[in-house]
Amino acid sequence: MQQNEITSSLSVLDDKGQPQNFGWSKTPGFFYDPVLVVAPRYKISEYDRYIVHSPTHLVVFEIRDDGWLGYMGISVISMRDKKRSTQVYRTFFPFGSYELPTSSLAGSVRWRKKKSHLDFICMDNGIKIIKVDIPKFGRHRSIRGALVLMEPPASQSLVTNQPWRNEKNAFRYSRCSPWYYTEGAIQFGSSEIIFTRGNGWGILDWNRCVRPKADIRFWAAACGMSKGRQISFCVGYSWADFSQGTENGFFIDGFLHKLDQVTFHIPMSDWLSPWKFTSSDNRLEMSFFPHQERIDRRNLFIYYSSRRQVCGFFSGKVQLDDGSIIEFQNLTGFAERSKMRL
Repeated sequence: MQQNEITSSLSVLDDKGQPQNFGWSKTPGFFYDPVLVVAPRYKISEYDRYIVHSPTHLVVFEIRDDGWLGYMGISVISMRDKKRSTQVYRTFFPFGSYELPTSSLAGSVRWRKKKSHLDFICMDNGIKIIKVDIPKFGRHRSIRGALVLMEPPASQSLVTNQPWRNEKNAFRYSRCSPWYYTEGAIQFGSSEIIFTRGNGWGILDWNRCVRPKADIRFWAAACGMSKGRQISFCVGYSWADFSQGTENGFFIDGFLHKLDQVTFHIPMSDWLSPWKFTSSDNRLEMSFFPHQERIDRRNLFIYYSSRRQVCGFFSGKVQLDDGSIIEFQNLTGFAERSKMRL
């Protein structure tokens, strides 16, 4: 499939507020402003999500504004046993009150509720900082700490701008950067989760969109080391029109190798059995070995969404743009299926 690579700075919306300039890019150079969107505010969905992992834990931080419902969630998942803890705070009808930035390169997010806070801070040189302090988290524990996420030298991202075929106002503008080096510490109850360079990794999942009436989206990402090289990826698909650019790519030491369409082969009767991933260009063969799963549902009036997340380990091989083959073993990450309807 011929994909449209965008190499210059373009606007996601035209002067009438209609989505335009569909395709993919290695840099987050699109311009997006929700004030220009002609759709009702309740149809705009914006979220920043970070998935970080150490040898012992995977932690998910998310701040999300879905119009009808706002959401701040943190999940702490042990990769040594099947224990996990999740804390979710909901806000009814946020309609932009979270003030999520219009760019993934600048601006910070600061969520507050009484004595609790979660901050996503964007610094110079692409550095991201996560600060968290939740005095009452899960079963009477607390979580607090700070993490610094740093880019590899001259790194690239996978940025896409996608339409829906039968809904002219709907689009998804997204950035995935699955290659951050992560350093810092999270105090979780009486335990301390340590992230050090080479043993701490971070994935940025950044989305701004006008939702369609319904959607089902599959998405997966992971990061780690294999034979002395940093290997990471993001793959996915949904009911959007991917004819001008897919969400699929592998990163070697931060450099993107773009893939065509990728299919998730999920054992529907048992999601904790091994999965398979293949690509239409025959460049990817990958297995996923699930560790544990989490199901999350949100419902308010006509708005409904659900997400089934499975974390675990990825192994396989991928053909790079120059034709060489690279193999990898036991990259820590997760895969998910999200459903939404209005």
